[in-house]
Amino acid sequence: MLGLSTGMFIVLILAVLAACIFEFINGFHDTANAVATVIYTKSLKPQIAVVWSGIWNFFGVYLGGIAVAMGIINLLPVEALVDQNIYHNMSMILSLIITAVIWNLGTWYFGIPCSSSHTLIGSIFGVGIAFMFVGPQGVVALNWHKVIDAGLSLLISPVIGFGFAILMMFIFKLIIKRKKFYRKPQENKKPPFWIRGILIITSTAVSYSHGSNDGQKGVGLIMIILIAIIPSYFALDLSKNPTTMIANVNQIDRYTHKIDSTKLNAADLKRLNALKSEVKVLKTIISHSDDIEGVPDSERFKARKSIITISRRSIDLLKDCENCKGFNLSKNEIKHFNMSSRDLCSYTEFAPWWVIILISLSLGLGTMFGWKRIVRTIGEKIGKSPLSYAQGASSSLVAASTIAASSYFGLPVSTTHVLSSGVAGSMVSSGGVANLQFGTIKNILIAWVITIPVTILLAGGLFLLFRTLL
Repeated sequence: MLGLSTGMFIVLILAVLAACIFEFINGFHDTANAVATVIYTKSLKPQIAVVWSGIWNFFGVYLGGIAVAMGIINLLPVEALVDQNIYHNMSMILSLIITAVIWNLGTWYFGIPCSSSHTLIGSIFGVGIAFMFVGPQGVVALNWHKVIDAGLSLLISPVIGFGFAILMMFIFKLIIKRKKFYRKPQENKKPPFWIRGILIITSTAVSYSHGSNDGQKGVGLIMIILIAIIPSYFALDLSKNPTTMIANVNQIDRYTHKIDSTKLNAADLKRLNALKSEVKVLKTIISHSDDIEGVPDSERFKARKSIITISRRSIDLLKDCENCKGFNLSKNEIKHFNMSSRDLCSYTEFAPWWVIILISLSLGLGTMFGWKRIVRTIGEKIGKSPLSYAQGASSSLVAASTIAASSYFGLPVSTTHVLSSGVAGSMVSSGGVANLQFGTIKNILIAWVITIPVTILLAGGLFLLFRTLL
């Protein structure tokens, strides 16, 4: 099947199943991000809250796009995704999944709000760095532009959550004068209807945004598996018509030849010549095909590599050379140059509908289990006073908006740490820094700080071990 031996087909199924297990764990590991506020404030019964959250996590994955998923894939060098030795590809996949599952389960067991985003991205960093020691000479271990973007997103988002929760509490106090909104939940008594409405809406928003960001990481993980094991089917989007691709390649080719290379410095000239060379390679591959399926199996990953390389080098060339002498392109031509480069990426940046459905179900079902350990941490152990209605609403609202903005820009973000920092910010707004339980804050910060280094070392070590054994 799919051109694989029976044994390798079974390995493929097991790898995809393992990715679904990771996303299932992600669901129950991160459930507290959405349901802690409504459960702790007694706005919804736990059973109803987790099912409701699971449904909206499902919709978040299914409707949230794939920008974050593609960002995850693009962290790795294209050479790391497909090796002539299929067992080397399995080394990469096993290293990613085993590391992510071990760390997620470990932190969940001890009730520590830890980021699945940090876990997966740290694993990818580890594999990328380890690949530098065993991969082709001269290959960049990671796409450092994407690494910096992802790193900054993970670093800054908790700070944003903390600061904006304080601001949101200030706005609430200006707008909502009812004292009930700022009280802690009463034992065995539901909050007023209007308070329940606010908390349910903000919790739903967190669930949807969590799915649209964290769920995409699972989509990216499955696509890494598919591209690595069967690139002939998944290196390119076989459903697309190559006519547009050919038009875009010809347009880029025309623009690159319009640039006066004699007036460029050595670095820019090298970049331009490399871009021209890659365009020529891609034109040769696709020029005799009526559709993408007509591209020979052995050439499809090569075409993928050319498309990604053309896109990256086009961006670098336009950024560095727009004001250079000899850059004989008008603003309109530069605009179309950029558009052609982005359009090319649509042939590599895709995910089949069944992958999105699979991850949607895994995350949604996972959300319905395992919520108790971390809900208590969120509700009682971050602040010295119990979580009030206003604090629950402000932290959820800030978390939902921060995650949604990150998904829009295709950046991974830690749902766990955004909400935890939002709760901490709301506690500070009500009682100052003294209102925080520093033991819990310390545990969360330690997990936040060490997750990426630990997962880098674990994933990198496993990758090198498996490459030696397989």
